[in-house]
Amino acid sequence: MSDLGRPISDDDLHAYVDRLLDAERIPVIERHLRDHPAAAEKVAAYTMQRSLLRAALEDIADEPVPRRLDPYVIQHDLRSRRLWWRAAAAVLLAFGIGAGGGWSLHERMTPPSTITLLAEEAFANHAVFTADRRRPTELGAEQREDLARWVSNRMNHPVTPPDLSVAGYKYIGGRLAATPRGPAGMFMYQNEAGVRLTIFTRPVDDPTSQPLSVLAAGSLEGCAWTDKGMGYTVVAPLPAADVERLAAGVRLGLAG
Repeated sequence: MSDLGRPISDDDLHAYVDRLLDAERIPVIERHLRDHPAAAEKVAAYTMQRSLLRAALEDIADEPVPRRLDPYVIQHDLRSRRLWWRAAAAVLLAFGIGAGGGWSLHERMTPPSTITLLAEEAFANHAVFTADRRRPTELGAEQREDLARWVSNRMNHPVTPPDLSVAGYKYIGGRLAATPRGPAGMFMYQNEAGVRLTIFTRPVDDPTSQPLSVLAAGSLEGCAWTDKGMGYTVVAPLPAADVERLAAGVRLGLAG
């Protein structure tokens, strides 16, 4: 069996997210994701985890490894303090069940908000697709109406990419995105300086409308809100005030 014809595995999905696939393998995976929503949801979850980890650790990624993390130092410490580790393990075992149960209860009592989940998904998709200079969108600007119909049908809600030319951003295309909570739409724009902005939208469980909330992930700023059962996020590598201003214009455009 050729490499192109072999079955799609989880290793392939991870390699796709990490951009480690051979060029000829990428279209095969993307067709598989379009035809298999469950696999697309996995990729969305993997992508979100990757982007959030990179954003959280980018400030220390280039720092030298501390001496305490040197394998030889760790090995020496383990030998000299083996009895201490055994005692510590016993303490953790004694209290682990209670602590674990308490933390699980805490997580159940304070679940992430709708806005937070929406923004996390938007940041992840923005980071992955805007970085692709060869194929950042699935359908280009000339297929604007086709994408609008496709995304609207999948989300059971009419949505159209707004015109941001007044703000200096040209629509360059978009795609149907996958999230752990179902399909989403992503529309991409670019200004003359090459800065890319995305609008991410999907249905949300909360029917109430929530005002604009400013969030950040690494070098990205985002502004998320909900309106009549739909969630929206504008993301760009710009100052928070600029993103908030652009988001306010997008919100007015979508409402109109």
